[in-house]
Amino acid sequence: MVGRKEEIRELNNIYNSGKAELVAIYGRRRVGKTYLVDETFKDRITFRHAGLSPIEEGSSEGSSLKKQLEHFYFSLQLQGMPKSHRPRSWLEAFFMLEQFLQSKDNGNRQIVFLDELPWLDTPASGFVTAFEGFWNTWACHRSNVMVVVCGSANSWILDKLINNHGGLYNRVTHELKLNPFTLAECREFFKSNNIVISNYDIVQSYMIFGGIPYYLGYFERSLSLAQNVDKLLFMSKARLKDEYDRLFDSGFTNPEIMKSIVNFLSQVNAGYTRKEIVEKLKLTDSGHISKHLKALIASDFVIEYIPFSLGKRETHYKLVDPFCRFYLKFVKDKESLDSAFWQPSVTSSQISSWRGFAFENVCFNHIKQIKSALGISGVITTQSAWSKRADESGESGAQIDLIISRNDNVVNMCEIKFYSEEFSIGKEYHETLIKRQSLLSSLIPKKSVVHGTLITTYGLTYNEYSGDFINTITMEDLFKE
Repeated sequence: MVGRKEEIRELNNIYNSGKAELVAIYGRRRVGKTYLVDETFKDRITFRHAGLSPIEEGSSEGSSLKKQLEHFYFSLQLQGMPKSHRPRSWLEAFFMLEQFLQSKDNGNRQIVFLDELPWLDTPASGFVTAFEGFWNTWACHRSNVMVVVCGSANSWILDKLINNHGGLYNRVTHELKLNPFTLAECREFFKSNNIVISNYDIVQSYMIFGGIPYYLGYFERSLSLAQNVDKLLFMSKARLKDEYDRLFDSGFTNPEIMKSIVNFLSQVNAGYTRKEIVEKLKLTDSGHISKHLKALIASDFVIEYIPFSLGKRETHYKLVDPFCRFYLKFVKDKESLDSAFWQPSVTSSQISSWRGFAFENVCFNHIKQIKSALGISGVITTQSAWSKRADESGESGAQIDLIISRNDNVVNMCEIKFYSEEFSIGKEYHETLIKRQSLLSSLIPKKSVVHGTLITTYGLTYNEYSGDFINTITMEDLFKE
């Protein structure tokens, strides 16, 4: 398996703990949760079941519950339970599961894998109460039982399982969030699939598809990156043309609100405050907004950060999911084409401008690698974008792509540049950097200093202005573990 070394190690340690375990795995749709469990516990799963997708036109609440129970019964049958009758409730369904596990119990570890758990909780089904009874009354008292649950509806996993305040309070013994691949893992994934692709193009693929193995798995080795992008997103019958809607319809109970928030956040690279989101979308400022934003953060769509020198009230929410950003900018509302769109556009000024912002996003998703390249992995830091609008006095505005504020009295002022060759500083840009550094220096404590830092693809050309940057981080640094 590509990557996931830490997650595999943790799951195997839990498997060998010698006590009852309830493990909740969550993460963005298509990130590889099911694959992780399948590969880690290959041939060791005693019972497995996956919920039926709730996306079905014309199904009533009652028929949804009936179908879920029927499907659960069929899973029991397929895995060895003697023919019986279909359960009429989740309480009865879990009682059947208990009987089945007892009949199979030979003293060895028994893994129960319930995939897409949130889909089982149809309206008025009593699922959560029944699952609570299954765990609290039976499973938690059997030292050889390990229950693994996962799902893409992260708000459900967090609210009804991990942070449950009822009968499941503090019952989850381990929680594991599965993140998208890093650039290094994307490179390893391509290599394992015999796809020859440069690091430069891997970064561009990340700008579009993020580190989502499901999407990268559709790449054809005989096609260039641009050809694969056209085939997957733009041409007739493109495989991922409807993926954006599926992401939200299958992962959230209120997909339209979620999509409206994501669409709004995509308009500005720095993101918006909660107040701006509420006002612009004309939403009621209630606890529901906090839940929506937390769910988007848990799904790796959004991050929250406090812009440099501002207070907590100015917390910004920034869209960082590359696929969502790309889809909303280039794919949404575009008709499918019979011929290519991306291939003839790759050298256009619009795409070049987009790459600059998209590379900033790549860097925000690789802060760990940037800190490692700076030699400050063990230093406590906060990172954010920052901008200052021009004021009435005539003082010009300023924008800094990334500021890393460190507790060792250094502030890294990071300029992020995506170039196809070494970056060169000219006189005009030199003067801009001096102004930005001067402005930033006026905002930090006197005990701190500003280090100009360049993050770019192929490094910095040496000239009379190259000393503006104390640190230069290249694309290769972003590929390190």
